[in-house]
Amino acid sequence: MGQIEEFLEEIKEKNQFRVLQPASFRKEGRIHFQDKEYFDFSSNDYLGLAGHPALKEASIKAIEKFGTGSCASRLLSGDLKIHHNLEEKTAQLKSKESALVFNCGYQANTGIISSLCKAGDAVFSDRLNHASILDGILLSGARLFRFRHNDAEHLESLLKKQAGKFRNRLIVTETIFSMDGDRAPLKEIVSLKDKYNCKIMVDEAHATGVFGQDGSGVVAEDGLAESIDLIMGTFGKALGSFGAYIAGSKKLIEYLINTCRSFIYSTALPPSVIAANLESIELLKTEPFRREVLLENARYFRSELANRGFNVKGESQIVPLIVGDNDRAVKLSSRLLEKGYRSLAIRPPTVPIGQVRLRFSLTYHHSKEILRALVEEISCRQ
Repeated sequence: MGQIEEFLEEIKEKNQFRVLQPASFRKEGRIHFQDKEYFDFSSNDYLGLAGHPALKEASIKAIEKFGTGSCASRLLSGDLKIHHNLEEKTAQLKSKESALVFNCGYQANTGIISSLCKAGDAVFSDRLNHASILDGILLSGARLFRFRHNDAEHLESLLKKQAGKFRNRLIVTETIFSMDGDRAPLKEIVSLKDKYNCKIMVDEAHATGVFGQDGSGVVAEDGLAESIDLIMGTFGKALGSFGAYIAGSKKLIEYLINTCRSFIYSTALPPSVIAANLESIELLKTEPFRREVLLENARYFRSELANRGFNVKGESQIVPLIVGDNDRAVKLSSRLLEKGYRSLAIRPPTVPIGQVRLRFSLTYHHSKEILRALVEEISCRQ
């Protein structure tokens, strides 16, 4: 126990101690704690679909028809036709032959990578890839090479030196990065695929629903669906529900059904969640204005902060304001909270030392009027 106590004391001294903060409820870009309302800039409900009447109605109907749970894994009795309907719709959205649904993004990345890669293989991973990607690589036993963030030249230098030493080679990147809000140079990365005989996997968790025709993602927007082997993403962010997916070839999906431990040994997602996911895919087509408004407002917010001399990053709905050190970030976050804006300080180890930030996750419900007032509060030097 002494080791645990020492660790807790150490992170408290570094101002890195975290606690859970239960909300009473949230709705339309706002969140409530102890009877006080805040604008919520820490949510990934980018399109504001989590409270959409169509998703709620679809879930209720599914509960009435199927009950509240799937009650078994997909390979036992938990597999329903509705799961397959969602996989077919997801494959169509991603312009791939087939798809497989997972219970969450973390399970998807850890399970997929550790199924596809083994000792004797190599994975070339962007240095800022999500922790689930890193953990999947470590579980696989493959050799890990991390290339500098969004640096295709560094990736090629690693491939040139190392690729020939390994049986199979996998390149992994996100398309929109969760902490910097920036976009991967996919076309440059894809150009290395054939040259060094690699497979490519991308994580579209923060891109699906926001970018591309019908919210199909960055891969589709860049016209690279045929060139990228595995497209992973989630239903729990812009799509407003829960779960994850991988889209690829039919043979790939058959292989994962038979080998992927995080899929095989998990109870299937409940039908109510699957029904909401199906409805959200339809809304991407019928309500495109949501992503259009979101991205326009994000450009406005980023531009206003930059014009006032703030260090902002990204080119998406995620707008990081780089503060630098823990104390300044926590103080700014606390001051904004007092004014009714909830944006938490993102600190090490989630981001590197010196890159502490407030990460503003914008949603469809955050209008320019709200953002203009927020900029004024951030600009108020206290």
